Amino acid sequence: MAFRTCVESGPGSAMPCVSIPERRRVVPEESPQYNAPAMEKRRTTSARRPPASGVKTRTSPPDPTPLLLSPSLNETEVESILRPYNIRAFQEADGNIQAMAGEPHTRRQLAAILPDLLVSTAKTADPDHALNHWERLLSGGVNRPAMLDYLRASPRLLDLLCTIFGNSDALAFTLIRDPTLIHWLAEHGLSKPPSRVGMDSILQQHLASVSMTELKLDALRRFRRREMLRIGVRDLFRLASVEETTASLSDLAAVLIHAAYCIVDADLRLQYGVPVHPGRDGKPIETGFAVIGMGKLGGHELNYSSDVDLIYVHESSEGEICHDSRVAQRNAPAPSGPISSEEYFELLARQLTRALSEQTREGYVFRVDLRLRAEGTVGQLARSLDQYANYYMTRGQAWERLALLKAWPIAGSSRVGGAFVRMVRRFVWESRPHLPSLTHALEVIHDVRVVKEMIDDRMVGRGHERRNVKLGIGGIREIEFLVQTIQVIAGAHLPGIVSRQTLSSLKRFHAHRLLSEREFKRLVEAYRFLRDVEHKLQMIHDVQTHALPDDEEELAQCAIRMGYETHDRVAGLARFRAHHALHTRHVNQAFRALFYSPESSALLKAALHGSATRARLGPTKQGVKR
Repeated sequence: MAFRTCVESGPGSAMPCVSIPERRRVVPEESPQYNAPAMEKRRTTSARRPPASGVKTRTSPPDPTPLLLSPSLNETEVESILRPYNIRAFQEADGNIQAMAGEPHTRRQLAAILPDLLVSTAKTADPDHALNHWERLLSGGVNRPAMLDYLRASPRLLDLLCTIFGNSDALAFTLIRDPTLIHWLAEHGLSKPPSRVGMDSILQQHLASVSMTELKLDALRRFRRREMLRIGVRDLFRLASVEETTASLSDLAAVLIHAAYCIVDADLRLQYGVPVHPGRDGKPIETGFAVIGMGKLGGHELNYSSDVDLIYVHESSEGEICHDSRVAQRNAPAPSGPISSEEYFELLARQLTRALSEQTREGYVFRVDLRLRAEGTVGQLARSLDQYANYYMTRGQAWERLALLKAWPIAGSSRVGGAFVRMVRRFVWESRPHLPSLTHALEVIHDVRVVKEMIDDRMVGRGHERRNVKLGIGGIREIEFLVQTIQVIAGAHLPGIVSRQTLSSLKRFHAHRLLSEREFKRLVEAYRFLRDVEHKLQMIHDVQTHALPDDEEELAQCAIRMGYETHDRVAGLARFRAHHALHTRHVNQAFRALFYSPESSALLKAALHGSATRARLGPTKQGVKR
């Protein structure tokens, strides 16, 4: 049975006072990030109340220290103290606080910071969850007196932890699992986004301290957790724009994927040798391998919980494996037999995919999606440049042209990666060398519309047509399809409109007068809003989700994570709904204007006119800007 404890004004002993009901204790799990959804079920349905329960006035909340220092409080008194702090399950929250307190000395320490702690948690999406995470932290392996002293001396850090604990289970579990990251956050600061060069430098230092392959891969998994924490906290505190957040996530992915490639490739070379093929002079040269980022990773606009869309490509299908005794390792596993270069790269692709996606006690690096490769799920994992060129020119489909607009090398040989990007540009544009006609444009638009209508049918079947911020009506995908369709139609003659990033593309459309000022602002604001919503949905449990919750309370929590009112949750939710409806309406209007009334589309007319004008001025070099 749990007891409330009273503490005298001077040194003294704790004595049992009024008991509170016993409840199941919270025990940190070995891999908590995958148990986070179960936490939602711990709060009983009887304790839930509508989002209208937020604090609606600016009056000072009551002093909460009697929860820790008073010899007795009844349930009504506990509720009267906790209700103004947006707590829903009063007795469970009181139990959290009692468990956080510990011995009489630490009870007094906690009482000193409890008012600020509860004020900060009241501003979060889920104050009840915040207290649950505080209990996990202080009842775990931390030095409780030292931690409470540290928090009392660092009110900004206290507020930071409350914000994390009340808004993201995934980030909270990262800190609970490794409390040393609390000090790391405090010492390294959050004012500047992490740079790709900086992340790579630090990661290489970590890898240099271990030698075994599995230990190196675990170092990648720990590094990902730490950097995801930093990126997520900067996002929650609105220290980073949507563009900065997606860029940081993309840079982190590129650094980790390249490091994983180097680790796996080094192991295979020790076991089998080095793949080589004949160079232009007939002499053997090393065969390069590249990892191509597709989708949001290729576009440098990754999500929190995105799969990484990858294509594996090697320089040549010819050649052999050169057994170099200079790099042979005495204890390296003996190869099962000689293998060809193609077999080597297929093995490399499989082992790299496994290294990235395999779940261990340290988590995983990234989930990998290889369905954008040639022939999708049935094709071999790695192909040569020539094999890909032949596939695209003979069997490539319309949707692949759109997808390849975002292709970019992120790991392995930059030379091979660059050759792949140049090759696919020819597939995207040079297969249609003439000026785009209305007939050609209508064919492209029709092909894309068919794909979108298939997505729409799927969303209707799930009841997500209005809730899914990515694939639903007026969602992110409609902006992306609009941008990519115009780029496929006119990019060959208007290379200045082509960019791998959606926001950058919209800016280029505006600069080339394809979009009016009004249309440009509407689409940019909608894209930023929808991507921000997507981030806030995914950072809760580190789960790939795009659908707004249908539960009122959970939707109100989403609004708070987005920065809407916490003192009046009803008003905040209403504003969030209004903004979501406005942005999706603007997006869908622009989408339907192009895809359902293309003959009268101002955007399409401007793109065709711009292509014709540029053609009269002479050819220009194509370029896809980062």
